[in-house]
Amino acid sequence: MADEKDRFGDTMKLMERAKEDIYFAEKDRELIEKLKQELKKVEKGSAEFRCPKCPGHLATYTLQGFVLDRCENCGGVWMDRGELEGIIRNLTRGPLGYWVDKLLGEDAKR
Repeated sequence: MADEKDRFGDTMKLMERAKEDIYFAEKDRELIEKLKQELKKVEKGSAEFRCPKCPGHLATYTLQGFVLDRCENCGGVWMDRGELEGIIRNLTRGPLGYWVDKLLGEDAKR
């Protein structure tokens, strides 16, 4: 009888973890969709860049004020030094931190 209670308790813990995983997976999907909406394609001039990984062409996009190059063939994203850290900093800072930086005259994209 005690063994059945332990198995039932273990099953309930697994169910709770599964529900938590589903919840956070949905939140991740929502965040990805929000970021995709912020991604804006930039029309380039005559310069054509090739992907360093494959023979595909790179298309230029902006996200959070940063310029990203995305391969049309393999989907790889290429950034300059410091851009990934800047994007992460912008995404993790709340609106209050953004306005404090704005009021103090600090550049939020450092």
